[in-house]
Amino acid sequence: MPPGTDIEHGVRCHLDQLLESRGMTLARLSELVGVSVANLSVLKNDRARAVRFSTLTALCRILECDVGDLFSVDYS
Repeated sequence: MPPGTDIEHGVRCHLDQLLESRGMTLARLSELVGVSVANLSVLKNDRARAVRFSTLTALCRILECDVGDLFSVDYS
């Protein structure tokens, strides 16, 4: 990681909870959304630095949720 990029962003992804509540695997979501399992895993584990709006739209469409269901911000 380049210097100065290790700042905690505070954005939390709730993909695990959404997948569990829908009985869906990360592999199946990957197929439906068209994003690799590796990239979804980065997102799920709060290691993503950016997310395309098209990916957000696809995730929300498939998971039948809003962006606020998928992400929250921890201000502490």
